[in-house]
Amino acid sequence: MKNPKTKPNRSGPDLYGERFRLRKNQLSPRLFAVAQYIHTHRGAVLDKTAMEIAADTQSSDATVVRAIQALGFSGLRDLKNVLASYLGETLTSSAKMATTVNSLTPDTNSSIDFVLDGYLYTCQMLSEEKNRLALSRANALLKTADRIAIFGIGASSLLAEYTARLFNRNGTPAYVLNRTGASLSEQLIGMRPGDVLIMMAQRSAHREGVTTLAEAKRLGISTILLTGSAESVFIKEADCVVFIPRSADAEKIPVHGTPVICLEILVLALAASSPKVPLQTMNRLYELSNSMTKPRKNPRGY
Repeated sequence: MKNPKTKPNRSGPDLYGERFRLRKNQLSPRLFAVAQYIHTHRGAVLDKTAMEIAADTQSSDATVVRAIQALGFSGLRDLKNVLASYLGETLTSSAKMATTVNSLTPDTNSSIDFVLDGYLYTCQMLSEEKNRLALSRANALLKTADRIAIFGIGASSLLAEYTARLFNRNGTPAYVLNRTGASLSEQLIGMRPGDVLIMMAQRSAHREGVTTLAEAKRLGISTILLTGSAESVFIKEADCVVFIPRSADAEKIPVHGTPVICLEILVLALAASSPKVPLQTMNRLYELSNSMTKPRKNPRGY
């Protein structure tokens, strides 16, 4: 069974294919390996950074850039524009699911490996120096917050609810921004100066994200962006950006738990920065919970 991938839009020429065919014999072995990878993984390259391509080709990000430039492109963004124009729309969710399940074997071992490899890849990215610095910057912003707003729609909506609950249990007031359309405005109206916004968003400029960022900017609220795409349109508006790739292969389904890893790091780091607050809150939660489980005495004595 063939994978139901979106058919390329062939209204324009295959500029990358033409340049690769004409110049591949002029490339060094290392540059050729990168160019060949891009040639055979065009859809995946659209959502990858130079560092991610380098990891896949066992090279460096500088080698990736040199390979792209050797084919006549000004850089990665120029290359992606050309690829996107030729390929048309990227794979749909159903196509990604088909691509994923068709690559797995009937026994559970391949599914175990797929999920665990996805998390290992994410953890490696989060542990890199660039993300460590970004997480440190994010924690510094959160320490100044009166309250924390967590934005996430779609699959991220549940993650926003979970994270807000963790922050609240640790003594930091938090609320969610996870509705769509006009219903989101009822949540946005509660934003206040002094809040800090954590935003989960990918590449597309959906109206909910654009509106939320505009309101945060109007109120002078700092924004921490968690994204898996270096091309996210929200990056330029964020005060801090943490890159959390959701999949090692953009043509396959993402593992949705990857943002949770990053969010739990932020929750724990904030708790560790002022341990008295979460300890006092947890003790009070225990007292409240315990009071509801104790049998009530009859006020009349019978």
